Amino acid sequence: MFTTEMASSTESSKAIDKEVRRLYERYQSAESDEERQKIALEMGKLDGRRHADIYAALEDE
Repeated sequence: MFTTEMASSTESSKAIDKEVRRLYERYQSAESDEERQKIALEMGKLDGRRHADIYAALEDE
Protein backbone atom coordinates (compact mmCIF):
# COMPACT_ATOMS: atom_id res chain seq x y z
CA MET A 1 0.00 0.00 0.00
CA PHE A 2 1.35 3.42 -1.01
CA THR A 3 0.40 6.10 1.49
CA THR A 4 0.86 9.85 1.61
CA GLU A 5 3.54 9.31 4.26
CA MET A 6 5.43 7.01 1.90
CA ALA A 7 5.18 9.60 -0.90
CA SER A 8 6.49 12.28 1.42
CA SER A 9 9.33 9.99 2.47
CA THR A 10 10.14 9.26 -1.19
CA GLU A 11 10.20 12.96 -2.04
CA SER A 12 12.42 13.62 0.97
CA SER A 13 14.79 10.86 -0.12
CA LYS A 14 14.99 12.30 -3.63
CA ALA A 15 15.85 15.73 -2.23
CA ILE A 16 18.54 14.20 -0.02
CA ASP A 17 19.94 12.21 -2.96
CA LYS A 18 20.18 15.42 -4.99
CA GLU A 19 21.98 17.17 -2.14
CA VAL A 20 24.39 14.24 -1.70
CA ARG A 21 25.24 14.38 -5.42
CA ARG A 22 25.91 18.11 -5.15
CA LEU A 23 28.13 17.60 -2.11
CA TYR A 24 29.97 14.73 -3.81
CA GLU A 25 30.75 16.98 -6.78
CA ARG A 26 32.08 19.62 -4.36
CA TYR A 27 34.10 16.90 -2.62
CA GLN A 28 35.68 15.81 -5.91
CA SER A 29 36.68 19.37 -6.78
CA ALA A 30 37.88 20.33 -3.27
CA GLU A 31 41.40 21.65 -3.17
CA SER A 32 42.33 20.74 0.39
CA ASP A 33 41.88 17.91 2.84
CA GLU A 34 40.25 20.34 5.28
CA GLU A 35 37.60 21.26 2.70
CA ARG A 36 36.99 17.59 1.86
CA GLN A 37 36.59 16.78 5.56
CA LYS A 38 33.95 19.51 6.01
CA ILE A 39 32.04 18.26 2.99
CA ALA A 40 32.25 14.65 4.21
CA LEU A 41 30.73 15.73 7.54
CA GLU A 42 27.84 17.39 5.70
CA MET A 43 27.33 14.20 3.69
CA GLY A 44 27.25 12.20 6.93
CA LYS A 45 24.52 14.44 8.33
CA LEU A 46 22.42 13.90 5.21
CA ASP A 47 22.92 10.16 5.43
CA GLY A 48 21.71 10.24 9.03
CA ARG A 49 18.57 12.11 7.95
CA ARG A 50 17.94 9.52 5.24
CA HIS A 51 18.19 6.70 7.78
CA ALA A 52 15.87 8.55 10.15
CA ASP A 53 13.29 8.88 7.33
CA ILE A 54 13.54 5.16 6.56
CA TYR A 55 13.10 4.17 10.20
CA ALA A 56 10.13 6.55 10.61
CA ALA A 57 8.44 5.06 7.54
CA LEU A 58 8.96 1.54 8.86
CA GLU A 59 7.44 2.45 12.22
CA ASP A 60 4.37 3.84 10.49
CA GLU A 61 3.67 0.57 8.64
